[in-house]
Amino acid sequence: MNDSYPSRRHSSDKPHEKRSLLERLTDFISPEPDSRGELLEILQDAHERNLIDADSLSMIEGVFQVSELCARDIMIPRAQMDAINIADSPHDFIPYMLEKGHSRYPVYEGNRDNVIGVLLAKDLLRYYAEDEADVRGMLRPAVFIPESKRLNVLLHDFRVNRNHIAIVVDEYGGVAGLITIEDVLEQIVGDIEDEYDFDEESGNIIASPDGRYRVRALTEIEQFNEEFGTHYSDEEVDTIGGLVTHHFGRVPHRGEKVRIDDLIFEVLRADARQIHMLLVRRDPLAGQRERDALHVQT
Repeated sequence: MNDSYPSRRHSSDKPHEKRSLLERLTDFISPEPDSRGELLEILQDAHERNLIDADSLSMIEGVFQVSELCARDIMIPRAQMDAINIADSPHDFIPYMLEKGHSRYPVYEGNRDNVIGVLLAKDLLRYYAEDEADVRGMLRPAVFIPESKRLNVLLHDFRVNRNHIAIVVDEYGGVAGLITIEDVLEQIVGDIEDEYDFDEESGNIIASPDGRYRVRALTEIEQFNEEFGTHYSDEEVDTIGGLVTHHFGRVPHRGEKVRIDDLIFEVLRADARQIHMLLVRRDPLAGQRERDALHVQT
């Protein structure tokens, strides 16, 4: 079986077959993309012309971005890892596992640099079914990867080996963090969206021609108030992302919306831990609601 891929050509590009003048003019006016950047520009133009939807564009851009990211770029740092000490008894760490709600936990012995395996929460059912359950015997082998491992290669390894979690190690062999298959997939379907990326010099708030604003979630509430003329309090949270999360009562997913006073906030980028980017617009019905309220009062 031949696994090579044929080069892209028009259907009329056959040996000894002359191409029409129209085909040659079309190629001259709209040449094939020569780089990844040109290809993305074509896809973004297709989105603007409603040929592909925003979710499809986002996922395609995410696939390109994944090939440029390494494990260190998205890993959960060592200090934030939810890990279990093998010296603890199940009676002690099961409540901790229930609180965190993960399906897999790295298990260490002595210190966090000595990860000896991965414990699946479902395997602990044996603890309740057997009189003498050996936690050490329940451990699955831990997979270790370098910080520099590309995410596209890692995703392939996850799929081929049917593994869902990897321990990231630094150049000295110490544990730097961990990464899961969900973390990688989120870069494609939920977290990467270059259409809404900022240049470094662009600032935290960018106005769009349609009257909407793209806002970094880490924008301080004081700056946001100055820009939008709002009076949101910063006593409980410092950033606009924190304010939106507070109104949801949880970390929202991409595409979810919430109305705060006369502004509508839509989540453009978020992962399991925090919001990254917001789309903000004025509620077109806010003025009408105020007039209706005054009418009721009078």
